Amino acid sequence: MIIVNSEHIGNTRSLTGQSVYRKLPFMSKHYISNKGMIDPIKTPHGEIVYELIGSTDEHGSAEGHSLAYVRIPPGKNSLAHYHTRSEESYYILEGEAILIVDGSSYLMTPGDTCLILPGQVHQIFNNSPRNLDFLAVCVPPWESSDSVYID
Repeated sequence: MIIVNSEHIGNTRSLTGQSVYRKLPFMSKHYISNKGMIDPIKTPHGEIVYELIGSTDEHGSAEGHSLAYVRIPPGKNSLAHYHTRSEESYYILEGEAILIVDGSSYLMTPGDTCLILPGQVHQIFNNSPRNLDFLAVCVPPWESSDSVYID
């Protein structure tokens, strides 16, 4: 049971992780989600992206930022791209990554963070034998039209 402002949220989220994400009816700007209840975006090149908070109604109607949980399996990577508007930050949870930003390479391990500014071409690789898991935060919220992919 979760109590917010002394009101029971119902089945929104149990402590066992079984949850249904939704806006709370009595708090128009509060939103609770759980990775286990979100259909991930699975890209052809290997990324698995769970949009936890975003600008759409389905993801909380965030106006200031977006939050995604990203998994890249061993031997896979993102595509090289940049964002026209959004700053993007990564926080590495598990695994080991090679991050390339504007041609410079960086080794990233759990606990490492980075800031990627609009216009900086970036790509992240998982060259390790286990999954790479990280959080990605974009300000303003990420939208597909903000990503420009490099051939």
